[in-house]
Amino acid sequence: MSQVLSKQQMNISNTTPKYHKGKNVILWILQVMIALIFLFAGGMKLILPVEALLAEMPIKMPDLFVRFIGVCEVLGAFGLVLPALTRVRRELTPLAAWALALEMVCATVYTLLGGGGATALMPLVLGLLCAAIAYGRRAYFARA
Repeated sequence: MSQVLSKQQMNISNTTPKYHKGKNVILWILQVMIALIFLFAGGMKLILPVEALLAEMPIKMPDLFVRFIGVCEVLGAFGLVLPALTRVRRELTPLAAWALALEMVCATVYTLLGGGGATALMPLVLGLLCAAIAYGRRAYFARA
């Protein structure tokens, strides 16, 4: 066996641990922050009276659909953090992130259809951050 490594192998072995550690820290910060946002938003959809929620919506939706969105947001928030934290079914973390990203695409379109131009920026940014989490945690599928 040869002890000689190519330049590419040496570069990968030298930068990989630091790169992965930094990436992991950034992903964890994003996951926790976005999970808290979705936990708050989904919790409000579940706790507040539906009439108060519908009064603030530009396009009216059925009551049960608003509650369903709240349940999806709360479960998605748990899905961003708990599988990776407990190391049980870690492949659910990128799936939860993709599901929340899809929900935010729908929320962006809904906001634009309701006439809110600048207010559509918030769900768009959240959706992009969720997609970044899903992309960053895609390696969990390989480890599953």
